[in-house]
Amino acid sequence: MTNRRNVLVTGGSRGIGAAVAKHFAQQGDRIAIHYSSAKSKADDVLTTLPGEGHIVTQADLRDAAAVKTMVDEVAADFGQIDVLINNAGVFFDHPIESSSYEVWQEAWADTLGVNLVGAANVTWCALQHMPRHGTSRIVNVGSRGAFRGEPVSPAYGASKAAIVAFGQSIAKALAPEGIGVTTLAPGFVDTEMAATLLDGPTGDDIRNQSPFGRVADPDELARAIYFLASADAEWASGAVLDFNGASYLRM
Repeated sequence: MTNRRNVLVTGGSRGIGAAVAKHFAQQGDRIAIHYSSAKSKADDVLTTLPGEGHIVTQADLRDAAAVKTMVDEVAADFGQIDVLINNAGVFFDHPIESSSYEVWQEAWADTLGVNLVGAANVTWCALQHMPRHGTSRIVNVGSRGAFRGEPVSPAYGASKAAIVAFGQSIAKALAPEGIGVTTLAPGFVDTEMAATLLDGPTGDDIRNQSPFGRVADPDELARAIYFLASADAEWASGAVLDFNGASYLRM
């Protein structure tokens, strides 16, 4: 790359976020690795990034004030934010047919607080520091669960469906500013979050949901996200890229 971009990756301490941070850094970008509680893991990712000037930054995305402080500090360090990757997400089991009301309430509050409201707040704050009429980009990490449904975690499915609508809404709003907004909707990914399911008795069934007989590797998502965040992807603004190995097809 000829121009080094400043990239904020939420949930960058592990899994998809860590892969995204590494891939963007390999292309010459400068990365802010956001984490909520896993500082040691964020620091570990930091040590793997090529180049200089990368940082780690902390915020509980359920805390609106903490989000603003975090984003403003990243912008103060970097000078501006060129790319935002809304990757941070949580998933809690809370099937409606068997959960207590207390578990149900907590799951909805925490899931929407991080996956939807937190992402929306990070986006608003980052926009205040994004150059207009250039190549600024916002990429949201959604899920096939937005379309397929998530019976064990309905709040997760709802949060990801809402992120799609949020991304398309702001894609229209920000196009006159030259800012592109897209959403990646993956299926299962070989990450720490999915390890219990993939390594357990349901693992083969999950892998066989795709005719390729496997789940995605985080590096595959990182490469797709890198394209969506590129100057070449401006005309994809508002789009949702299904990225699930043909495990779920929608009209």
